[in-house]
Amino acid sequence: MSKVTIVGAGNVGATAAHIIAAHDLADVVLVDVADGLAQGKALDLMHLRSVEKFHAKVSGSNDYAPTKDSDVVVITAGIARKPGMTREDLLGVNSKIMKSVIDEAVQYSPNAVYICVTNPLDVMTYLAFKESGLPKARLMGMGGVLDSARLAFAVCEKLGCCPEDVSAWAVGAHGEGMVCWPRLTTVNGVALTDLLSAEEIAEVVQRCVKGGAEVVGYLKTGSAFYAPGASIAAMVEAIVDDTHRVMSVCSYLDGEYGLSDLYMNVPTRLGACGIEEIVELPLTAEELEALKKSADSVAAQLSNLR
Repeated sequence: MSKVTIVGAGNVGATAAHIIAAHDLADVVLVDVADGLAQGKALDLMHLRSVEKFHAKVSGSNDYAPTKDSDVVVITAGIARKPGMTREDLLGVNSKIMKSVIDEAVQYSPNAVYICVTNPLDVMTYLAFKESGLPKARLMGMGGVLDSARLAFAVCEKLGCCPEDVSAWAVGAHGEGMVCWPRLTTVNGVALTDLLSAEEIAEVVQRCVKGGAEVVGYLKTGSAFYAPGASIAAMVEAIVDDTHRVMSVCSYLDGEYGLSDLYMNVPTRLGACGIEEIVELPLTAEELEALKKSADSVAAQLSNLR
């Protein structure tokens, strides 16, 4: 069985561990600096194993030795957003955490595929790429899968359709600079632009863009974790099962869509070696301009990092 390390045993990491293990995708090692947190959640998940009848093993640790030779390493470590905070507010604290985590993890699993989840996502993934020296195919971020799921939910809510009938695309920066592609978002193969008016589409897009902040506003002391955990698991599945699935992934751009030297969510094919291909869909001039504007917002954040 494959081996997945999840750094950060908070709500997001633990939820991802549950889904990965319950689907028998891989054995999971949870790592966290908090004494006993990873171990306690791992033990709880092992108790759950007899209820849900899966075979994957989950263990917890405060150091990286048990993570040796992981196939995939997921980094969720970092502080979460609080009410009133933007993802950009997290930059100072989480950049230090990311540097520490990536240095440690790569020592033990130099050949793994890495998935960054820590916010602000696009900047943290770029930082991990530069700090680690890993090839671009083996380092990516999770954001677009979650944003696309939020867009799909908003479509379902508006039209009353089933989730399995919706194929949604949210790309660009992970945050309020994201870009939704209504023309390429379909319900049973029919474009959203043929199903809703411009005003209704604007409402759906706004519900998606504000989705994370809406969750934070309700929770007050935390941020989303069920949908992020499931989104991580979907990416892990594509990698460990070598499915070649195309999804919105925070990938390094080197000329694709006319953009270079930044990480941003774009359609990406995933397999056993990580990123197999960045899929360049045919865009209208307006769609391409929106993507470039989103890239500018990422570049502005990167300037604060450099």
